[in-house]
Amino acid sequence: MSKYSMHLLVCGGTSCKSQESDSIAEKLKMEISKQGLQETVQVIMTGCFGLCENGPIVKVMPDNTFYIQVKPEDAEEIVEEHVIKGKRIERLLYTDPETEKHVEDSKRTGFKRKQIRIALRNCGIIDPEVIDEYIARDGYQALGDVLTTKTPEDTIAIMKASGLRGRGGAGFPAGLKWEFALKNEADQKYVVCNADEGDPGAFMDRSILEGDPHSVLEAMAIVGYCIGADMGYVYIRAEYPLAIARLKIAIKQAREYGLLGKDILGSGFNFDIDLKYGAGAFVCGEETALIHSMEGNRGEPTLKPPFPAESGYMGKPTNVNNVETLANVPVILLKGADWFSSIGTETSKGTKVFALAGKINNVGLIEVPMGTTLREVIFEIGGGIKDGKKFKAAQTGGPSGGCLTEKHLDTPIDYENLVANGSMMGSGGLIVMDEDDCMVSIARFYLDFTVEESCGKCAPCRIGNKRLHELLQRICEGKGEESDLVRLRNLGDVIKDTSLCGLGQSSPNPVLSTMENFPEEYLSHVVDKKCPSGVCTDLLEYFIIEENCIGCTACARACPVGCISGERKEPHLINPDTCIKCGACMEKCKFDAVILK
Repeated sequence: MSKYSMHLLVCGGTSCKSQESDSIAEKLKMEISKQGLQETVQVIMTGCFGLCENGPIVKVMPDNTFYIQVKPEDAEEIVEEHVIKGKRIERLLYTDPETEKHVEDSKRTGFKRKQIRIALRNCGIIDPEVIDEYIARDGYQALGDVLTTKTPEDTIAIMKASGLRGRGGAGFPAGLKWEFALKNEADQKYVVCNADEGDPGAFMDRSILEGDPHSVLEAMAIVGYCIGADMGYVYIRAEYPLAIARLKIAIKQAREYGLLGKDILGSGFNFDIDLKYGAGAFVCGEETALIHSMEGNRGEPTLKPPFPAESGYMGKPTNVNNVETLANVPVILLKGADWFSSIGTETSKGTKVFALAGKINNVGLIEVPMGTTLREVIFEIGGGIKDGKKFKAAQTGGPSGGCLTEKHLDTPIDYENLVANGSMMGSGGLIVMDEDDCMVSIARFYLDFTVEESCGKCAPCRIGNKRLHELLQRICEGKGEESDLVRLRNLGDVIKDTSLCGLGQSSPNPVLSTMENFPEEYLSHVVDKKCPSGVCTDLLEYFIIEENCIGCTACARACPVGCISGERKEPHLINPDTCIKCGACMEKCKFDAVILK
């Protein structure tokens, strides 16, 4: 039983720490000490709460009040008003974008209402740097149960029955992957956690490792027992310093408690974990490229078979699962396959973690049952589109996915439905776009990323994507032709069919899906030489509204190329042939006389 009657939980995820949540925690401790309350009130630095854009967040327990956008200078008021007097601080409460009312209890928000937290079950609740807090929430109980009461075959059967599929992109059944590795005999086997999360806008795996690292370590040990491995590695990108630091602490603590290392829990099972660092190559999210990078070689994929379960790290049978997949494992083994498989859809069981980003009110981390519709995610959990704008599209699966539109809003989100609609689950990035976004420019943005991240091993990806990007660049500059649209489709199909790995095979998806769903935008760019959203500046022109112009000459004096003419106190004109579209004229005009269209 805790001696504390109240806890102040402070978000310690990367986003909130970058906004001084460390200072907030320290000031709260100082104020509590000053008031002599340190014996009854405890401050805990946790992982991510989910409402990232509203951070830093402080949650008061047990009344479950949560405060947003907290600053260090708010600490004194929180202690004096809430902790001592029991008064909630209205100005720090979250405002629900749907009702426009303050919400005291986070569970009553639309953001939390439809979420089920399995992979994220401990994030925002425990101190990730204290192993006792993980153990207090049934941590390492699944490992103990497996080692003492179950055979590897028994455990794998439970995982297969649960229907858990890999959360890294392709959705391959996790239990089946373990079974393949078990059946391949070898003197040495390995377990690898893929924490190389490289999608633009994705931060799911990072947040799990920052908020609940022991859940992944426990799962890796279970996998090691199931396949006959005594060594595991977390392959994590070096750009995740906080996740790395907390993993190191967790590994050290688990070794001290006898939960990693020799003869775990007296079972005779040996298993240890170490870290391997990636240099930020997106292609190393593909398991064979990841393994080559771990071995100190260039991160390039190889043809399969052989699969890693047969010949992986150092040529030995290797099981590779990503962070989110592993985070589900302990709780499945504790609660049972039937419990997990009762959540989700017929073919996609359980929940999925998404990183909501873009033009949406509740930017952050969510976990929803498979089969939740895009409409529920965007307009209920996400709080709708920012500034009352109209929803246009959502990109799922990052640069490997495609755009879903208004016609897809009521489509249940699962592996099969996303693929059927020209997108994919991917690792779980979900970027929302509004009416002001240009879909041709969006496709170019993702392809720019893919071209940069291609390992260059196969010609379809190395050369084909470069040519795709050049075509899109021409179209965005107003130099495209209708025949370019045929070239885009044909080349995209060839790249999908002939590339070596998943990166190349899925790279044309943003182009092909935007062409399918927004053909009028592409036609406007190549036929009318106009960008309907006003994003592609090469297709826009600066104009001076005659009735608004008073002839002050401010715009002419600011123009670096002298393309504006006119007498003082007379309306001016812009010569579109010499205008370089720098925007200096619009910036200087105080009368809203200069427009861009």
